[in-house]
Amino acid sequence: MNVAAYAFALAASAAVATSPTTTLQAPPKAAPPPLHIVLKPLPAPIAEQPPASMQWLYGSGEAAALSRASYRAFQNYAVAAARHRPRDSVVVAEGSTFPHPAFVTCGRKPLAVVLDVDETALLNLGYEYDQAAQNRAYDPKRWSDWERTGLGAIQPVPGVFLALKAIRAAGIKVIFISNRSLENVGYTEMALNKAGLGPARHLKELFVEGDASGGSAKDPRRAAVASRYCVVAMAGDQLGDFSDLFNSQVLSPLFQAKDLGVFGRRDMTGSGKIAQMWGNGWFVLPNPVYGTGVKGNFNEVFPFGRWSDPVGGQ
Repeated sequence: MNVAAYAFALAASAAVATSPTTTLQAPPKAAPPPLHIVLKPLPAPIAEQPPASMQWLYGSGEAAALSRASYRAFQNYAVAAARHRPRDSVVVAEGSTFPHPAFVTCGRKPLAVVLDVDETALLNLGYEYDQAAQNRAYDPKRWSDWERTGLGAIQPVPGVFLALKAIRAAGIKVIFISNRSLENVGYTEMALNKAGLGPARHLKELFVEGDASGGSAKDPRRAAVASRYCVVAMAGDQLGDFSDLFNSQVLSPLFQAKDLGVFGRRDMTGSGKIAQMWGNGWFVLPNPVYGTGVKGNFNEVFPFGRWSDPVGGQ
């Protein structure tokens, strides 16, 4: 589905279809988990302890405090925007380039916020436990199994429940854009609703990979949402939750952001207008466990500021 068609589907789902003879054919949803599933006993861990990144994100008070602070700022910013309507949304307009991106104008569109799902709204405790305890690498099939059967082993990210409650009370629509699969979208609806973060209905408040062109790139889905809503704030745990420019930006005919390397991509977050967006419409949740930010060798991570004890350290 291209962006134009997807925007129409979004409008139709909000009961503003332009033709009474047109019906929206939403993709079929997965059925709820069958009641006859027999859960296997959990295998004993073969790892001595979780990796430090998981200890921090899923176990520490520091991570919980940072998540709560991020969501308090997200809530306050969105509610303030409802009182003083902005001229522009926080969604980067199509055709933008760094370091001077344009943003979609709001007009008189109703207000909305957009947020990611995994490690932004929901903590995937069960999946990460299994991966850590059994020393497993990421497996797409196992992740699909998790989407369908892991509803009892998730928790909302600290702070998200109260933030979304206050945002909805201010008359702002809450929309989730996730790269979970279209095949399992019914289970993702259930996960968000079970965690108390809904309503999350496919093609209304929830959009997943496959709902628009671009594969895992989220800009086409964001563009379609921004064509219908004035998006006043976004939250995510990866740079791609805010703009695909961070992952595929063409800076020149021969130079793309994906070629910048670890430090260059980090430096892009401080360029031009983008530097002003953090905490000012864009809100980042912590995730040191996986994703586009977890990479880099010594030369990439430490291009500057190297030191070794010159006095006598080993």
